[in-house]
Amino acid sequence: MSEGFHLGYYRGKKVAKWVARYRPPGKAGGYEKATLGEADDTQDADATGVLDYRQAQDKAREWLKDRQGGPKVKANYTVGDVLDEYIEGFAGKDLVNTKRRIEKFIRPALGHIRMDQLTTDHIEKFQRDRAKTPARLRTAKGADEQKYRTLDTDEDRRKRKASTNRDMTVLKAALNYAFNRRKVPSDSAWRLVKPFKGVEVARLRYLTDDEARRVVNAAGPEFRPIVQASLLTGARWGELRRVCCIDVDLLAGTAWLQETKGAAPRVVYLEAEGVELFRQQMAGRKGDDLVFPGPTGERWNDAQQIRRMTDACTAGSVAPAASFHDLRRTYGARLALRGVPMAIIAEALGHKDERITRKHYAHLAPSHVADMVRSNIAGMGIVQPGAVASLGSKQ
Repeated sequence: MSEGFHLGYYRGKKVAKWVARYRPPGKAGGYEKATLGEADDTQDADATGVLDYRQAQDKAREWLKDRQGGPKVKANYTVGDVLDEYIEGFAGKDLVNTKRRIEKFIRPALGHIRMDQLTTDHIEKFQRDRAKTPARLRTAKGADEQKYRTLDTDEDRRKRKASTNRDMTVLKAALNYAFNRRKVPSDSAWRLVKPFKGVEVARLRYLTDDEARRVVNAAGPEFRPIVQASLLTGARWGELRRVCCIDVDLLAGTAWLQETKGAAPRVVYLEAEGVELFRQQMAGRKGDDLVFPGPTGERWNDAQQIRRMTDACTAGSVAPAASFHDLRRTYGARLALRGVPMAIIAEALGHKDERITRKHYAHLAPSHVADMVRSNIAGMGIVQPGAVASLGSKQ
């Protein structure tokens, strides 16, 4: 396209891509390279992710302009530096989980790479490798080696890809943070890397009232109150373990959640049974005392619910074992099954977007379509009534 500046077409096994490369005239060494997008061999061009030849030329010139006239990358400015700055200026909704993904997965793989040498290949390799890495299992303290869950089934592999998508969201957010602050001249290395498709499946696990009662009865005495609280409020583990007595108004029947996943305080509404639970938990405690203290009287930590929930489900004959978050889903499901509007459920659960609520609970709500189908399709007489009933089924 000009001296030292080339537009290329690369045909891989599955897809063809447009690539650009540039080396200033007279400069020794290799080219700077970027993947611009997919070629329009099998699908129509959209000027964003799929490009025809003219669009690829325009994109290449835009990329070169960024390289020549945009901000310059400081020497030895690495992905690790980008991650540090992102954490320091973090304004998202889940700092703890974000830091965990960065420190355990992203930094070890990419932290050493200089930003002026970061390529799409680096990002895609990280994505592929993460999707092939078995999930870690909880391992006892002092154990000689970390245990992993093998990727034997399609479901195992789907979960790893879904988890990889979440890692990639954190990585891209950090890199975009640097790009938007003009620490790097281009986002071409990561902008066109796509997440795995079709791997995000709504979790549909919720407990029947009978299963919920069995889990509560089987839970240990120090763990039982916070299990009851989640079932009666829909609050998350991280939210309930931080609630202090001063946050609860028994007369109004409300509890104020100061630290939430969305970083926006919200209120939960207590009915009579919830008010009684909080009243019992607050008896004799001061305003700044925890409503649901851990076994030592201090705040529960992030992971202390996992083993206790598994044990309670085993003792209560609830299979498959429910997670603590399934208690929150049970609260939402009970509302949906009783015909509560999705907007109200979203507000009660603290969802910022009603689409999240619909994704998880709309199928449980009374449906005009379902009613019409069932009332207008007569049976065919091909199934005889059985004499065996399944115990514990959802009615």
